[in-house]
Amino acid sequence: MNLSDICDNAKKGREYALLGNYDSSIVYYQGVIQQIHKHCQSLRDPALTVRWQQLSKELTEECEQVKTIMTTLESFKSEKPTDIQALQPEKRVDPAVWPPPIPAEHRNPVPVKRPNSGVKQQRKESPGLQHRGAGPGGHAQASAKADRPGFTKCKDDKGKRGGDVQGDEGHKKFDGTGYDSDLVDSLERDIVSRNPNVHWNDIADLEDAKKLLREAVVLPMWMPDFFKGIRRPWKGVLMVGPPGTGKTMLAKAVATECGTTFFNVSSSTLTSKYRGESEKLVRLLFEMARFYAPTTIFIDEIDSICGRRGTSDEHEASRRVKSELLIQMDGVGGALEGDDPSKLVMVLAATNFPWDIDEALRRRLEKRIYIPLPSAVGRVELLRINLREVDLATDVNLDLIAEKIEGYSGADITNVCRDASMMAMRRRIQGLSPEEIRALSKEELQMPVTMEDFTLTLKKISKSVSAADLEKYEAWMAEFGSV
Repeated sequence: MNLSDICDNAKKGREYALLGNYDSSIVYYQGVIQQIHKHCQSLRDPALTVRWQQLSKELTEECEQVKTIMTTLESFKSEKPTDIQALQPEKRVDPAVWPPPIPAEHRNPVPVKRPNSGVKQQRKESPGLQHRGAGPGGHAQASAKADRPGFTKCKDDKGKRGGDVQGDEGHKKFDGTGYDSDLVDSLERDIVSRNPNVHWNDIADLEDAKKLLREAVVLPMWMPDFFKGIRRPWKGVLMVGPPGTGKTMLAKAVATECGTTFFNVSSSTLTSKYRGESEKLVRLLFEMARFYAPTTIFIDEIDSICGRRGTSDEHEASRRVKSELLIQMDGVGGALEGDDPSKLVMVLAATNFPWDIDEALRRRLEKRIYIPLPSAVGRVELLRINLREVDLATDVNLDLIAEKIEGYSGADITNVCRDASMMAMRRRIQGLSPEEIRALSKEELQMPVTMEDFTLTLKKISKSVSAADLEKYEAWMAEFGSV
């Protein structure tokens, strides 16, 4: 949970209230309260949870006050204008005399705005979209609408699916006209990320994978004139490997380094209990990706979404979702000849079970790379990255530790470092009462990690990938790999 987003949304809610834009203010308040509720569920400190709950209560009271003001104003608007003609005494109508003129405001009474008339506007101004440029100075608006639903005229007067709506700061905002606004809001709020904040230096080893991803995503944006025709960028990249080797980290690093909008998709994002809605979500996802291009769509555990078709246990709804995903991926691809590579939509996928993926999807993911277990050099680098904020004793030999953890995945090595860094704290609080533990200062617990701590940790934590699993990955890559 990004705490800066909570602060920004609370600030926006109060600013909108001060500016008299009560509809948007209520939306921001409700969004902040939901974010705090989710944040409280992830906390383990009871005292901290109580403080967040108190803050949520105060924001709820502010929201209720704004609602009261809004209700009062709506009651004034709903009063019908007084008919001046009705208040005047009856007079005999002389056909030779013109009647007095009727005031302009009584000729065509303006329809009264009901309180629920701003529902659509509220949905479009979801708190999750505040970074797209809808600030307190006004709302993002479309210039005009074309006849067909879902099309909006942009500044260049070209009809475009999903309309180009500009916010006050110039950022594009997707216009979901023609789609269910709830679906648009859920995709925007849950999976759009402009800066995952993971860099190449945060990932140890895997130089071959980094080189390929730079060539597939980053270089086409730096050298658009070169990547045309037969040298067009790849449609998609499939990362194959054991669990915990850094596939998700690589995808986030791609989005960070090349500044693309990052869509982090899982099977739960694209499934719905209503018939036909899952296919709409897939189509809407790719519409939004084209609109926010350059874009990276990362589909984690893609075998759960697009397994082999035609099996006996396949459901009809699952087959429709797979077909829609394949159709949309054919329409995305790399930039074709004459297209602008800055409009690139790159599909990255990761899986631990490549042999379960549908053959048609495997064809569309043109580059299939193997993310192996870390090498000896990679293990040393991983140890350094994980222990950069920890004090190490002089007897710690990272090269020796790297030899002992051969066959460990990146996630396993992280667990080893985490457990070893807590050994000193465990020795310090052993035998102490809860009151004595709470009285300990931070400096008393900041003891360096020794070689003995790693030795004890390695006796408890074993590797999670077997040799038989590695043989299966290597056999699949030998048959279908495309590096």
